[in-house]
Amino acid sequence: MRKIQPINNYVVVKLLEEAEEKTAAGIVIPETAREKPKEGEVVGVSAGVTEQLSIGDKVIYKDFSGTQVTFEGEKYLIIPVDDILAKIVEVDSI
Repeated sequence: MRKIQPINNYVVVKLLEEAEEKTAAGIVIPETAREKPKEGEVVGVSAGVTEQLSIGDKVIYKDFSGTQVTFEGEKYLIIPVDDILAKIVEVDSI
């Protein structure tokens, strides 16, 4: 089994699958014209990042961040930890 192991304060984020997007009139919007997703799931962290993030965390990251790679058929984004803006967490309602 192979995996991507980031180094130097980088994080590997698995991009969430995008659903086919249509306008109200039913016209399919091509992938090149859609806004890129800014959410993903952390699948790899470098050694210095483990205090804030862990594998399996859902995160929101900056626009135009990192390098997109395809590895064994899956799309990933390798981004600096500083480009992660927030972690999505579950909370109890008040």
